[in-house]
Amino acid sequence: MHTIQTKRAYDPVATTDGFRVLVDRVWPRGVSKEELHVKIWAKDVAPSTSLRKWFGHDPRRWAEFKTRYKQELRDPDVRAHLHEILEQAGKSQTITLVFGAKDREHNQAIVLEEALRQMDSRT
Repeated sequence: MHTIQTKRAYDPVATTDGFRVLVDRVWPRGVSKEELHVKIWAKDVAPSTSLRKWFGHDPRRWAEFKTRYKQELRDPDVRAHLHEILEQAGKSQTITLVFGAKDREHNQAIVLEEALRQMDSRT
């Protein structure tokens, strides 16, 4: 099983980050590709544009956002992309889900971390 963690795009890269995956649909402002050090940009697993805009990082909408986003993650194409992340990371490598939001507790990477852990435990 993988160790899966989340990290802001603006935090320093660490050797312990392992396989870094950007999980935003939009590239984080002011950060170059070289600075971010991600192996893949997984736009296809990020929340839809309409859901992202509706949420607007409003913590009062967090519970409903999680419900709606989990529904989006059930799409077979999205699930295939999630499996691809697990496969590309290798068997025991740490996976770091990189996100641009300021709020470390209310963002899509938290929901993705949970979804990937569940998938990883079944494989």
